[in-house]
Amino acid sequence: MERYVFVTGGSRGIGRAVVLRFSEPGVRVAFTYHSKFREAEETARLARERGADPMVVEMDVGDPESIGEAYRIISEHYPRLDVLVNNAGILSLSGLRETSLEEWERVLRIDLTGVFLVTKAFLPLLEKGVDPVIVNVSSLAGQTAGVAGIAYHAAKAGVIGLTRKLALELAPRIRVNAVAPSFVETDMVSEFINTPEKRRRVEELHPLRRICRPEDVAELVYFLASPASSFITGQTIGINGGRLIC
Repeated sequence: MERYVFVTGGSRGIGRAVVLRFSEPGVRVAFTYHSKFREAEETARLARERGADPMVVEMDVGDPESIGEAYRIISEHYPRLDVLVNNAGILSLSGLRETSLEEWERVLRIDLTGVFLVTKAFLPLLEKGVDPVIVNVSSLAGQTAGVAGIAYHAAKAGVIGLTRKLALELAPRIRVNAVAPSFVETDMVSEFINTPEKRRRVEELHPLRRICRPEDVAELVYFLASPASSFITGQTIGINGGRLIC
């Protein structure tokens, strides 16, 4: 039986790693991009090299009309969804004094409201799924008050709360969990690690003395979407190299 997977924000970074992890025989993977068309094409190429036939869809997770169009396209090709990975997001580094209302609303719209909008829109396909699972990508920033901006911390903490409520509301039919990575070696955090000294400082923040790789997160997402985690729901699983215990 084929498995149907949908990943938001799959053009690069964590999203690309998740798409590639699911790109295996018997799995149909659709993923979205917003502005990074070239990067999305590269993700699709890499997925095809693994024998997959990915579906690439342009979508803005902050725009209900865009989400509705993506749902129309995907539902024409996929009879159901077995896995939804809410990954798309943006980073903000501004503190309270520097954050405008416009920036605050934009970050929450993409990083938090987007999870709500996509989940709500695609729920009819998930309800047709085989042991359906939702995995939301939060962040260590949702659990601590670290170096990111105030809007980003608020949004990612909101994802954790939303995950718990969705898990309760959608049980027992649909499992819902979140992953909370620390620094992940992606374009989003490149300015924190773009010199050997900066990289060393970030590595030393983690007891495991390295930076999380996108593939590390993808493996955890894959586990949470698998039968091996069939009794796990409503949880936020940290993947932070021990950073949270420091």
